[in-house]
Amino acid sequence: MRQTVDVLISGGGVAGLAAAAAFGTAGYSVICVDPAPPVTTGDAPGADLRTTAFLQPSIPVLTQAGLWQRLEPHAMPLQVMRIVDAGGAEPEARITHDFNAADVSDQPFGWNLPNWLLRREFVARLGDLPNVDFRPGTATARVFTREREALVTLSDGTKVSARLVVAADGRHSPVRRALGIPVHTRRYGQKALAFAVTHPEPHRNVSTEIHRSGGPFTLVPLPDHEGKPCSAVVWMETGPEIERLRALDRAEFGAAMNARSCGLFGWLEQATPLTIWPIITQHAERMAGQRVALMAEAAHVVPPIGAQGLNMSLGDLTALMDLCTPATLGEAAPLDAYHRRRWPEIQLRLAGVDALNRASMMENRALRDARGAALHALYSLAPVWRGLMQLGIGMR
Repeated sequence: MRQTVDVLISGGGVAGLAAAAAFGTAGYSVICVDPAPPVTTGDAPGADLRTTAFLQPSIPVLTQAGLWQRLEPHAMPLQVMRIVDAGGAEPEARITHDFNAADVSDQPFGWNLPNWLLRREFVARLGDLPNVDFRPGTATARVFTREREALVTLSDGTKVSARLVVAADGRHSPVRRALGIPVHTRRYGQKALAFAVTHPEPHRNVSTEIHRSGGPFTLVPLPDHEGKPCSAVVWMETGPEIERLRALDRAEFGAAMNARSCGLFGWLEQATPLTIWPIITQHAERMAGQRVALMAEAAHVVPPIGAQGLNMSLGDLTALMDLCTPATLGEAAPLDAYHRRRWPEIQLRLAGVDALNRASMMENRALRDARGAALHALYSLAPVWRGLMQLGIGMR
């Protein structure tokens, strides 16, 4: 027996769940599948301990999907982005510049939340939508498309006819592979450690990126943990260095972490287990195929710098919701328009994040000195850095 729906979403990560909520709230019938049930508590095995900063342009699509109303009470505003260069002989801050959202907007740059909490709230929202069928533990097995429909076979044998398939199934997307859309991947030899810390000094809603070598060490504000100020950490380094750090005992790791943080918030205490993520840049050659739209990491992957990753994914979702209508859902014209709208912006952001990551990786002392001088020069040109701030958060 074949089921018929408007939209089948392959992938139940944060982006896929957001897409299911958005299409469901708009009145479409939706099936969303993912091979793994979402982990919705921070202390459960496999919990995603990273955090996501939703930048200003992401809020309207979340609001329209009925998601932001659930997230806002838990969100930590990001008012200031602090860039620190610590590329001197010793690991200490030598150049510090603050970029305040008040200089370009009457709102914060964004709002930060733990990824496991996003999944909890997104799944709860889907439960409120009778036209959305979320099927965790079920994968997309086969995809066949033709002019009028996409025919999808699920891992449990169910066959689904959909007017539109949304591929939100990750960097190894089975839907993208089924359509034969090539990808281009750039590897940096980097990995990232993600975890949370407490510290004696309050973060005051400041997101801090510390640049020395190997990649940035970033602290992003979180709500207090056990009565202490708390931040999420993403520590990017070469793969061998990350493996060395992970193998240290707790005291040795604490000493290394505090040396790398330059003591900016006082003594950091690790508050959650470590998780490791590979760092790559990747993009698909096209954002769409017959009856299929690629979004999120099925379409593009960037290093975790400047909160670009998931916000690019929500940019994809915003474009899809703008271009899809009940009459033309899944047809070639709106899907071609989706590719044309998203492709230039994605290429611009991929190039920008790649350049920032390469600058942050610099080992050579002279190059690090040049990086510090460039940061200082940039900050002295107010119109330039204000423009870059607006571009970074997606303001038009």
